[in-house]
Amino acid sequence: MTPKLTRQSRVSDIAKALGVSPTAVSFALNGKPGISKKTRERILTAIEEINWSPHYAARALSDGRTSTIGLVIARDPKAVGSEAFFMQLMTGMQATLSKRGYGLLFQVAPSIDQECTIYQQWADQKRVDAVAVVDLRKDDPRPKLLSSLGMRAVIAGDTSPLFPSVDIDDSAAMTAVGKHLCEHGHERVAYIAGSPQLHHVRERARAFSCLPPLQVEVEYTDFSGPAAAAAVRRQLEGADPSAYVFENEALTIAGVQALRHAKARIGIDVAVVSLEDSLVCEAMSPTITALHRDTYEFGKAVAGALLEQSTGTTKELSPQLIERESTSTSF
Repeated sequence: MTPKLTRQSRVSDIAKALGVSPTAVSFALNGKPGISKKTRERILTAIEEINWSPHYAARALSDGRTSTIGLVIARDPKAVGSEAFFMQLMTGMQATLSKRGYGLLFQVAPSIDQECTIYQQWADQKRVDAVAVVDLRKDDPRPKLLSSLGMRAVIAGDTSPLFPSVDIDDSAAMTAVGKHLCEHGHERVAYIAGSPQLHHVRERARAFSCLPPLQVEVEYTDFSGPAAAAAVRRQLEGADPSAYVFENEALTIAGVQALRHAKARIGIDVAVVSLEDSLVCEAMSPTITALHRDTYEFGKAVAGALLEQSTGTTKELSPQLIERESTSTSF
């Protein structure tokens, strides 16, 4: 008699009900090769329907797996909390992980050194099966450290020769923004960027500055609102750009407030673009032209790369420029 599947079913029960071997069920759960795509999908669909998850303690004892993926972000906690990108990234990751019975262990670290310490602790404790690495930096010590610790990893939003990656096409993003501003008659542009330590920030600045006939002034910040406002004030006193491009929606809010204050005082007309889209950009008045990226799907791709133990670089998250009032109606 075929057993009825419930959340308490064992791997052997699932295998018997589906007419496959327990090994096939294990391969499907752990993303291992050796079974057909059709069989894998049938197994995963069946366990999703009953909201089944493996017994974590038993798995850890049998094969050393923890069913946990780690993510550490080395930024100020307030900056992390203000960015929709990270919340959407984690939500997308968890959507994929939960289908395989995995959880996401998330921590915020005050520095890269502290992030490295966390990795060392996780390795010693066998706390996670793999980690997603974000915000790659110049001469970044993390890939080499993770490799020396024998930990699996995927680089999210950048590339590294030591680990597979799911990359973002920042060159296409900046080209789209530059083309849009040129079409609206802008040549002098201020780019209020994030930290120059981050590889993707420097790449965005490089790509943006190489787009004739734009004259781009880059102001780096620590992702904080006060730093964005100070950068805007410096630009108003010097280069006097006709358009401002902000790294994310949090910097956009602070920058727009500074621009409005200046307009009330001396009168200015400028365009604004945010390199990250969110509900905030739609809610502001005027609404903010922004680069929209499906960060939720990006998170799912990162988690999938970790579970499938993929190799090489996968290009994801091609941006789409959403034109709104801020580049047709001056502040």
